[in-house]
Amino acid sequence: MLPLVIVNPKSAGGSTRNNWSAIASDLRAHFGPYKVAFTKGPGDGMHLAKAAAESGREFIIACGGDGTINEVANGILESGRDVEFGVLPSGTGGDFRRSLRMPQSSREAARILREAATRWIDVGRVTFQSHSDETVSRYFLNVSSFGLAASIIERVKSNKALDWIPLGGVRGRASFALSTLREVVGIDALTVRVRIDGGEERPLSTVNFCIANARYFGGGMMIAPNAKLDDGFLDVVNIGDIRTAKILMNAYTLYKGSHLDLSEVKSSLAKRIEVSPAQRGDEIHLETDGELPGKLPAVYEAVPHALRVRTP
Repeated sequence: MLPLVIVNPKSAGGSTRNNWSAIASDLRAHFGPYKVAFTKGPGDGMHLAKAAAESGREFIIACGGDGTINEVANGILESGRDVEFGVLPSGTGGDFRRSLRMPQSSREAARILREAATRWIDVGRVTFQSHSDETVSRYFLNVSSFGLAASIIERVKSNKALDWIPLGGVRGRASFALSTLREVVGIDALTVRVRIDGGEERPLSTVNFCIANARYFGGGMMIAPNAKLDDGFLDVVNIGDIRTAKILMNAYTLYKGSHLDLSEVKSSLAKRIEVSPAQRGDEIHLETDGELPGKLPAVYEAVPHALRVRTP
């Protein structure tokens, strides 16, 4: 079977749909023949990828942003089949692309998808409570977190104030910056209970708690600068009780990866992390690769060498 490209036409604020003819041309010229399927709504990428893998498709490529990449990877992993995975970047954030060192250019990415070697990478698996209080599991490639990042994403998704800006990428970045500022002002720390690798459960104060498989989240923030995609561990990064002014003054360190030098930031490696609200009845939402699938309590697990990916 020919490789299947699963395209999210709404990614990058609709730019993928507008630029698809040029992207498709680059892919044909520099990669070769392929089949294509377009997503129509949330979850389609996962269903299309799982069905394709189960039907014998050996190479599946995600064309879109981090949400599309997450869905397609979940479909492959849920199928249980040995399927090669590729990324054709066309999104706003591009965090997984950065960790893979994939270029943004569709022409250069197409060449890599044709010529590059396959690499086994780890993934994270999180089991949590859905918004309808069902216990569900999901894989993630980048980062899952709760606290400030989840609150920002929640505000971004509900904020329509900047819809007048015509360019999707510019609108997305502006909305993220505005939502970040609103959430940071007057922020309060959360209290949760955490158990790492079967150790003693301990209370923890956090502004933002991240479990990272890769290095980046939030559109280029290097939240876990030491994370490796193939070391068999998840990087745990906790930003503790920190004042608003210090967050604003040190925001640039998140892009450089130097925030680990702040006294309020702690990091460690783990294979299993169990987290629950400190108070029964507290509702703490989590985000996974930029989506908001549910809430705590949650169990995070490293899944070593789970996915074959074509990389530079």
